[in-house]
Amino acid sequence: MARGVYNVQVFQGFIIAISSVKTETLEIKISDDVVWKKDTKLDEAIERDKRYNLCARVVKEVLNEPGQAIPLRYLEKRRERLRLNFKAKSFVEMNPSLFEIYHDRIKPKSDPVQFVRPTPRLRAFVEEEERIYAENEPLIVAKLCKLLMMAKDKVISAEKLVHVKRDFGFPNDFLVRLVKKYPNYFRLTGLVEEGGGKSFLELVDWNPDFAKSVIEIRAQEETVRTGVRVRPNFDVKLPSGLFLRKEMREWTRDWLEQEYISPYEDVSRLDQASKEMEKRTVGVFHELLSLSLLKRVPVPILGKFCDEFRFSNAFSSVFTRHSGVFYLSLKGGIKTAVLRQAYKDEELVDRDPLLAIKDKFLRLLEEGWQERKDRLKMQREQVEKDREIAKKQQEPVERLSILLLALSSSSFTRGQTIVHIPPPRPLCASQYALANYACSRLPMNTTYAQQECCKWVKQMDNECVCDLLVRLPPLLAKPAHNYTVFVDESCIVTFTCGGRLIR
Repeated sequence: MARGVYNVQVFQGFIIAISSVKTETLEIKISDDVVWKKDTKLDEAIERDKRYNLCARVVKEVLNEPGQAIPLRYLEKRRERLRLNFKAKSFVEMNPSLFEIYHDRIKPKSDPVQFVRPTPRLRAFVEEEERIYAENEPLIVAKLCKLLMMAKDKVISAEKLVHVKRDFGFPNDFLVRLVKKYPNYFRLTGLVEEGGGKSFLELVDWNPDFAKSVIEIRAQEETVRTGVRVRPNFDVKLPSGLFLRKEMREWTRDWLEQEYISPYEDVSRLDQASKEMEKRTVGVFHELLSLSLLKRVPVPILGKFCDEFRFSNAFSSVFTRHSGVFYLSLKGGIKTAVLRQAYKDEELVDRDPLLAIKDKFLRLLEEGWQERKDRLKMQREQVEKDREIAKKQQEPVERLSILLLALSSSSFTRGQTIVHIPPPRPLCASQYALANYACSRLPMNTTYAQQECCKWVKQMDNECVCDLLVRLPPLLAKPAHNYTVFVDESCIVTFTCGGRLIR
């Protein structure tokens, strides 16, 4: 599709309106010199984690319950908060490696209801996750120290740190575990008032080994390798197809020639609106994204630390103004800041050791998805086999009926006796099972599910459906009549039944 430049409305660095049609290659003109260009590779890296993030949210919800079990109907009520687009039971059945359903009582004298609990495989993964956290504890301590060392007054709200623990790879109990184990680094402070209060994590001792940014470490390694002193600076990597105007290129060159300011340096002397402060701000964002697991963090989460890291209210404009260092993704309606140099196409270049947890969780998910796929395939194959058997049973009757052209297809004469040929009995059990599975176990709010349900309902034999009627008491039996099954407006199936009773 054609490329184009689109004027947008911008407020405090945020894009708030775009007046254009959607295109595959999209460029947005932020100002006369700055252009935002969609990067499909980096957007793809964000998009493919959606299913993983959804499963991780539900797992966290179940594991945080008392006894690590929750009634299925309670989980159903939390669908909106968990951002589940289909029924909770469908989600559980689509992920057999994560959860299993069993029956239990909510109260001693209540009726049994369906509960959801982790599978043994998920419990084994949780144990493996703890082992990986223990192995990488020095890395976690270094990350937490670096965050505090960059912060104003070397203090950060404990609540904010808990909110970003997943982004930086911290375990659930990192505050309890690390503060107690490393009192030389961390101290919890704050007043806890009646009805609530705030606590803060404070840095106790400054470790100079931690006070080196990724950019400074990279420059030192390059100096050792080449024998020539390399000045620390940002790696500018413009996306393919994006060209800066002459004025913007000159501004970027002049900006890069300015002295690099470490994010761990005291900048209380700098003016908030100065060029030096902007370079320091870019350095802080670069270091924050480098410390994160996936080298990307949603902009709203970064905005929570404006006070601690001295960000301005319009801090998000940094990501578009320095588009060679960062990429601002709009995927999923959430602005996400991505560190460009950390990715090659959609793959991470330098992977965090804590990503081993995500890799193991993805393998667990894929095992369950493959098991479910194989089970559905076997069910379909069994139905096809049943149909082939029924077809072969019917072939001799059809050949005999062709030979006896003068008689009806249901009888022939042997001497003076009329012999009735019974029709073959359809295999109803497998038809019931497949139709029930297609129509009740898939989320019916999707087009695919409705098509699958309609497909298998249409393939049911009249005799199988009519058998359901004759199981009723004789007074409810009817003469010849029809059953009509309504799936949706595009699928209405009618079955014709004759009047009969069980003898």
